[in-house]
Amino acid sequence: MSKIGYIRVSTEHQETARQQEIMCDYQVDRIFSEKLSVSTQNASLFATDRPQLRASPNYVREGDTLYIESISRLGRSTKDLLNIIDTDTPSGKFMLTVFAALSQLEREQLKQRQREGIEIAKAQGKYTGRKPIEIDRTRFGQLYVQEHHRQGIYAENWLVGKHLLPPSEGV
Repeated sequence: MSKIGYIRVSTEHQETARQQEIMCDYQVDRIFSEKLSVSTQNASLFATDRPQLRASPNYVREGDTLYIESISRLGRSTKDLLNIIDTDTPSGKFMLTVFAALSQLEREQLKQRQREGIEIAKAQGKYTGRKPIEIDRTRFGQLYVQEHHRQGIYAENWLVGKHLLPPSEGV
């Protein structure tokens, strides 16, 4: 019977040291570790593109124990976890769903606390947010005029007033 650990962080800039320390405390025999870059654009790939997690079933044998720091390291939502973990029995699927729901609740509460903390810091003048992005106002003006001109042509062709067109409409 082996102890196998799985460690995951969401970005290349995050460290796995805290999770590795936990695995040392559990005295695991083998650790599968990965740093994933998860963004809004590639979140749908999150559950499928995890080579270390995919490799772990080839190593794990009956009687082995898989250790993770928290269920959130396996997936960010109940849906992710149900796609990752194969449950053969209704009670197994139920238990996983309950734990995943608790994990998702914890994540959402953490995000809520973060938002509340930012609001408090803003009220105290300690949080200024991101620095503004520099805008080339000349180029912005050119693009605005081009779009306005396109809308005028579109309106003339359809015999409608420009005020009836959505701002982003064009030909």
